[in-house]
Amino acid sequence: MDAIVQFLLDYGYLGMWLAAFLAGTVVPFSSEVVLVTLVKMGLDPMLTILFATFGNVVGGMTCYWLGHLGNMHWIEHYFRVSPQKIARAERFVRGRGAWMGFFGFVPILGSAISIVLGMMRANIPITVVSMALGKFIRYAVLIYITEGAASLF
Repeated sequence: MDAIVQFLLDYGYLGMWLAAFLAGTVVPFSSEVVLVTLVKMGLDPMLTILFATFGNVVGGMTCYWLGHLGNMHWIEHYFRVSPQKIARAERFVRGRGAWMGFFGFVPILGSAISIVLGMMRANIPITVVSMALGKFIRYAVLIYITEGAASLF
């Protein structure tokens, strides 16, 4: 894992995008560690947050696409998303629609939420906007907590 993080750190903003993309998919990865480390190394906090947000949204939309395909065997067998997670995400999303993409940043359940939104054929523009808002706010709060408000502006 240390070698992977070092690789991502060596590539700066591109590494941040890739880390966030992986974290946004069903791959268990922590983009937050890479984000905080890159900012501590001197990269621009706002630009780093933007790259993280963009990568994480693309990763989330990859999960949306998996759900859109609707092949539960693949989702369970190859991507290791349990039927229980899908059922919990379905209960959470049911009746609320695409705006629930905002909660795509929630650990463990976020990828299942994105998959369920794809299964529901939720409105793509609203899903992207809501995901982006949730993920941006999460990353900004993380930097605010670790670096302080001055580092954001």
